[in-house]
Amino acid sequence: MIDFTFTEEHKMLRDVARKFTDQEVRPRAAEIDEKEEAPLDIIQKAAGLGFLGVVFPPEYCGGGLGEIGYCILLEEIARGCNSTAVIIGGHQSLGAMAIYLAGTEDQKQHYLRPLAEGKKLATFALTEPGAGSDASSMTTTAEKHGDCFVLNGNKTFITNGNIADVLVVFALTDPQKRAHGGITAFIVEKEWKGFRAGKPEKKMGIRGSHTTSLFFENVEVPRANVLGGVGEGFKVAMQTLDVARVSLAAQCLGASKEMLDLSIKHANERVQFDKPIAEQQAVQFMLADMAADIYQVESILYRTAWMVDQGLPFGRESAICKLAATDAVCRVADRAVQIHGGMGYMREYPIERLYRDARVNRIFEGTNEIQHLVIAKTLTKKGTY
Repeated sequence: MIDFTFTEEHKMLRDVARKFTDQEVRPRAAEIDEKEEAPLDIIQKAAGLGFLGVVFPPEYCGGGLGEIGYCILLEEIARGCNSTAVIIGGHQSLGAMAIYLAGTEDQKQHYLRPLAEGKKLATFALTEPGAGSDASSMTTTAEKHGDCFVLNGNKTFITNGNIADVLVVFALTDPQKRAHGGITAFIVEKEWKGFRAGKPEKKMGIRGSHTTSLFFENVEVPRANVLGGVGEGFKVAMQTLDVARVSLAAQCLGASKEMLDLSIKHANERVQFDKPIAEQQAVQFMLADMAADIYQVESILYRTAWMVDQGLPFGRESAICKLAATDAVCRVADRAVQIHGGMGYMREYPIERLYRDARVNRIFEGTNEIQHLVIAKTLTKKGTY
């Protein structure tokens, strides 16, 4: 028999995360979006509850609740504010996760522990102006000089870029090999000479999550800060993104549930033709489609999170989660606006913000077109599902 129930620890986490979201996150969501300011005070409170290290083992000051626990957390936070969820995701799913997956014990003790405790924030610097989906075409270089590597180049569209203390940066160490042994990952500290972050970009959505460019000018990185070995950077990046796509699906799930709840409430309260629009079949069908999308995403998400926690291969399933959840949240958002009518288009109502926030999910952490390629490659390589 397959048991789909959460553990008592997971249920407790959901209760705490939901209470935190209701009291601290949701009431600030509109203000965060309007001011385009990262809610660092909320992040500090989240750290105090252990939310910034939920996924990591206790030996690194984590919560030990695994990928399932982490997905539960992000689902709840995203119901209140996508910007806040993305800040936590960029820190825990990407920057800190790369160190957990590929770091030496010394690196984990020195960097992962304070990251899991929330004493420091992390980011993941892969994308460049000319290297988006084709990450192997990056031009940032790291040349070996004695006992260190010297970084030169720049990155773009980096989540948490201007607020992170610890950066996982990918650079070319062998331009001839590139993805096949020519890219290396490095752990960089924000105070190091030659590094600077650009101003936050002006964005359509998730405006409280800062996205910036990063610049490296002769930044000296000790050899001890090579992450995963010289030439192993592309592998580190892909392994990290595989995990991160699962939790991204959780963010989409949380936002989708929030939009469905708001739509049900509005449909029951809005009267047209002498009855609530919830009694109109056209509206009922839209609500039903939203619920069907949510059920499918929730099912594949937590099955895949379970696979991660069990140490099973999950690369294809991660891509499926990302593809399905990000497409679904956009469909849910569109129907939510339609149900709300003109009010759904007004900035006064949360649906407008949730609609804008949803769109980027089909782009970052690997576009949905890339997910199609990843899924198809596993099918054609095996010759069967």
